[in-house]
Amino acid sequence: MTRFEQPKVAIVGAGAMGSAWATMIVAAGWSVSLYDPDSTQLQETFASIPGHVQRLINLDRAHPRLSEQGLSALTEGRSLLTALADADWIIDAASGDLPAKQRLLEQIEQVGRMAAVITSLSSRHPASALAGRLRRPERLLAIHSHMPVEFIPVVEIVPGPATDLACVEDVRFWLSLLGRTPIVVKKEITGDATRRIRAAVFRECVQLVIEGVLDADDVDRLLSDGLALRYASAGVFGSLLLGSKEGSIDTVVSETLREFAEIWHDLATWQQLPIEEQKRLIRLLEKAYPAATPAAREARDRRLQQLLVAKTVEGVE
Repeated sequence: MTRFEQPKVAIVGAGAMGSAWATMIVAAGWSVSLYDPDSTQLQETFASIPGHVQRLINLDRAHPRLSEQGLSALTEGRSLLTALADADWIIDAASGDLPAKQRLLEQIEQVGRMAAVITSLSSRHPASALAGRLRRPERLLAIHSHMPVEFIPVVEIVPGPATDLACVEDVRFWLSLLGRTPIVVKKEITGDATRRIRAAVFRECVQLVIEGVLDADDVDRLLSDGLALRYASAGVFGSLLLGSKEGSIDTVVSETLREFAEIWHDLATWQQLPIEEQKRLIRLLEKAYPAATPAAREARDRRLQQLLVAKTVEGVE
């Protein structure tokens, strides 16, 4: 096949992430083979996918005709060999520590097509480490996505030092066809780029709560009804520059760095929250959010869909 054709996809791992990716790809009308060595997990996930796809249709995240096409092409791999036999794009969505991932990827390489591109959904391990037992490390790259996958379009593509750039372009193009927003990370880092930004924001949010500055639900409103809206419209740097009515980029950046310098000195710097503080944080979160109900998740997904629709308005995205 060429890069500009729709690939046949095989997903190894039928857990939450594998199920989410299978649902998204099936809803796009693509052929998917799903495999998991745990036959019970595989059967449960396989049986649940039509319902997940229908939910996307109900939320206007999928087209009925394409979804029907994808569901008719969805197959349950009875073995790793049968699942990967004709796959162009193999997605490793299995959980496990590094040695387990390396062994699985080695097995995938042994039974998959030589021309297949292998992507591993792993934010804990870089492609260079994942490829430790491979004979063809140039076919492997890591990708990082975030739950709920069907509603968070951004996907980080992280090639290793040996990754063939043609494979990077293949995956970037396929993700674009799936309506994703592929971002190529140029260097391997600890954790994915999104998680690093989340880690920095989360630490300061925790600090504000445990210091008694804000209640947990007020922190969330501060973000969801304030800063997150600003960043959703134009990102961090775009918002900074668009928010300045006058002045050159160097002036805006210099003034912002000076403004933040005093605040940075006062930000939290801890790398591990003491156990007693963890327990206190948990109590405060339980008070603010008694339960994460299915109805609350459904409402969250509807809000995400509305935001995505708004971002596609001409002149916004």
